[in-house]
Amino acid sequence: MRASFSLLSFALLLVGGAVAGCDGKPQDCQTPDASLVAHSGKPQGTEVKHDDITLYISQPDKENARAKARDGAAVLYLTDVFGIALPENKLLADSFARAGYLTVAPDLFNGAPAPGDINVPGFNTTDFLAKHTPAVTDPILASTIEYLRTELNVSRIAATGYCFGGRYSFRLLDGEGESEGEGKKGAAVDVGFAAHPSLLETSEIAAVKGPVAIAAADGDTLFNAQARAAAEAVLLETAKQRQQPYQVVLYSGTQHGFAVRADVSDPQQKYAKEEAFLQAVRWFDRFLVEDSE
Repeated sequence: MRASFSLLSFALLLVGGAVAGCDGKPQDCQTPDASLVAHSGKPQGTEVKHDDITLYISQPDKENARAKARDGAAVLYLTDVFGIALPENKLLADSFARAGYLTVAPDLFNGAPAPGDINVPGFNTTDFLAKHTPAVTDPILASTIEYLRTELNVSRIAATGYCFGGRYSFRLLDGEGESEGEGKKGAAVDVGFAAHPSLLETSEIAAVKGPVAIAAADGDTLFNAQARAAAEAVLLETAKQRQQPYQVVLYSGTQHGFAVRADVSDPQQKYAKEEAFLQAVRWFDRFLVEDSE
């Protein structure tokens, strides 16, 4: 894989990803579009317990051509600090299922996520994050991945992370995950996507061993212009060293959290949220599905 793409080849990559697993025939398989994104309504998935962790599972329609082409593949949905208690997170997980992917979202906060308004009196963001460091979160993700592989028979995993969860999309691609035989270590997931990540460290970006994409907000005060430029520089260097695909897309008129909690009454924010979702789906189609054929 070449480290960079021309505008034409990049456009073809997206189109090719959109029909991956459909024998190159769009009419044989639904091309993903904004109609897949649920902004409101009742979540369609179910919750199960595994290893004392609550998992929200959204199943695709197994009769759908896209779902058939994605048998054995899954999306690991890593939430923001509002967790699976936030309806928008469950609805977005359901949206990935409508795109043909079995989707599993673990409760990263043991039933005690951040409140819907983190500015409410009595809530301390610093204390909350101190309780949910990688030392606490990584084992939850390892258990969930084990469940995907052993209980749900998943062989290929894409991680999609938002805000808090965005950091872990990178950590799961760090090459220190599952055994690949002969003592070698490989990434715990195959492909990563992060929307407006927070707390992401340079070393975590440099360590990725797989295709990774970022959806960034132009008004993000956490993953701001300086942080974004630094991340791009590191990704460019890893691409040069390992010919590793990456993508960074900047969405105008957006703030931190837009890919999940956009004000959908604002056409620009609604469009950006939908496009970020489609960015993730096309990335997964290209590097999780097409590369496995």
